[in-house]
Amino acid sequence: MASDQRINEFDQAASRIIDMGNRFLDEHPEADDWEVASGLLAGAVQFWLFSRQPCGDNYCESCAEISTPDQRLNLLIEEIRQFAEESDYFHTPNDLLAGRA
Repeated sequence: MASDQRINEFDQAASRIIDMGNRFLDEHPEADDWEVASGLLAGAVQFWLFSRQPCGDNYCESCAEISTPDQRLNLLIEEIRQFAEESDYFHTPNDLLAGRA
């Protein structure tokens, strides 16, 4: 699969999740946005873990970094950290340690 196609699939999937959350909140104005966001994250985590199941071959080099639950969790946490730090919403003007001039 070409790199451009992977980026496009990644962007499309991320955009659809954002759209889904916004649509849900529009359709359910009484909903708690934190609960909706946590539900979307829970579903994304379940799908991510499903997609990262080792193949069953103990010597498979492709599965080496995901061959234990702890390895999968560490990889998931690292991806989440990267996505969070790259987000436009990671730093806010209201953060406790935000600089003020």
